Amino acid sequence: MQIAIALFDRFTALDAVGPYEILSRIPGAETVFVAERTGTVRNDNGGLGLVAQRTFDEVPAPDLLIVPGGPGQHHQMDNEHLLGWLRRADGATTWTTSVCTGSLLLGAAGLLRGRRATSHWLALDTLREHGAAPTGERVVFDGKYVTAAGVSSGIDMGLALLGRIAGDRAARSVQLLTEYDPQPPYDAGSPDKAPADLVEEWRGRSRFILQ
Repeated sequence: MQIAIALFDRFTALDAVGPYEILSRIPGAETVFVAERTGTVRNDNGGLGLVAQRTFDEVPAPDLLIVPGGPGQHHQMDNEHLLGWLRRADGATTWTTSVCTGSLLLGAAGLLRGRRATSHWLALDTLREHGAAPTGERVVFDGKYVTAAGVSSGIDMGLALLGRIAGDRAARSVQLLTEYDPQPPYDAGSPDKAPADLVEEWRGRSRFILQ
């Protein structure tokens, strides 16, 4: 199984690294980071770089595709080199997935039309513009398309997908070995739980309000 994780300038690190940490543990899997050009691709604050080992053209038919999100996603929405590769790769995948606003890139490529999907809570209305049926669920399966909500939910998606691919025991083993046992000190991880004034503050500051 070849797992391809797409990178672009100003991606969000955990969007890519969360699923990588889980799914790269599938026995026999080859995980590759891919981008328009090989070399270091910087995350959204520039402080972290991941190395793209291959170009999009060098990975034409991955079995599992992961598309992260991040502030840089907005500048990729008309990048036909990326979008065209997503369409071509999707023709070969067993699973096409995204984390956070990566689903907007899948949408821009025309892959989510008529499908249930999720994204970061601030981006759900924008997802609708690409023909998807947005839902606030944390992980959404619609056929071979698997979308995760914001950032940290990519870990949940990875575990859910690992269970489908390798079985529940394998997924539980990875959860145990990564000690993924969330016990957050605050209960403000979704707009349904966070203080209303905080939700409204971030709605007002969101880049999606301006699109």
